Amino acid sequence: MTGKTIELFVPAITPFRADLSLDCARLVDQCRWLLEQGAHGLAPFGTTSEANSLTLKERREGLEALVEAGIAPGRIIPGTGCCAAGDTAQLSRHAAQLGCRGVLMLPPFYYKGVDEAGLHAAFARTIEACGPDAAAIYLYHIPQMSGVPITLGLIERLRASFGDRIAGLKDSSGDWDNTAAVIAAFPELDVYSASESMIPRNAAAGGAGCISASSNVNPGGIRRLIDGLGTADEAAAHEQVSEVRRLFEGLPLIPAIKAAIAERRADPGYARVRPPLTGTTADHAAAIAAAVRLSRRPVAA
Repeated sequence: MTGKTIELFVPAITPFRADLSLDCARLVDQCRWLLEQGAHGLAPFGTTSEANSLTLKERREGLEALVEAGIAPGRIIPGTGCCAAGDTAQLSRHAAQLGCRGVLMLPPFYYKGVDEAGLHAAFARTIEACGPDAAAIYLYHIPQMSGVPITLGLIERLRASFGDRIAGLKDSSGDWDNTAAVIAAFPELDVYSASESMIPRNAAAGGAGCISASSNVNPGGIRRLIDGLGTADEAAAHEQVSEVRRLFEGLPLIPAIKAAIAERRADPGYARVRPPLTGTTADHAAAIAAAVRLSRRPVAA
């Protein structure tokens, strides 16, 4: 184990009303519940949050609703990455004005096959537009969705240009070797894995913890794993979180997470997704129910 604090940040789902407008009341309720269950913080408006199906106005309104509800902005790292540098800068300035701990920033993701120099220039334009009081930046590596990787070379360029303003990285690639390489090359960064099953390796290597979609359903189990690292409780806690994660990996992830929250919170309104996503079907019900049951089960050592 290293001396770095290991944390769970939840990429909170975005609830919608029956007309598919943003449901800030359910968003606040779910985020409060996540923190009560032991999450250290929130990472809303990323992939799990359907952020790219939200307008900039909705993303600002959702973040403001969380802060106005009394959730400490220092516990929030919202996603701000957009294709246009001006949009990313606008959302990032807004997060900084609210006092957020940082922002989770995708690369510009429409054009594929661009080189590191082009990506560095795009990030530089965005970061400079954020101004001198910008929030800390956590880079978001999810190449299977964005098609644009955050490479070691790009991180090195950005650190050379912007120093400690580049504070960390979320690695959603699912490739542990990549996560380990980032931690080894940049031990000063806070590097988060996107699967709770990787928490023991992440912690041992010098990472910062986890930002996982399924933590929306199993925050308490994941917190027990973090608190139990290096103790007799670790193995049982790790098995519980890994099994919940495996169940979701066989499902359409975002609709299944939202369906599980609806079941766990006894509120079907949480299950709504925006097109192009569609809801789960009867074929998914048994696995979702199993994940919910397992997330409620106390972890025995």
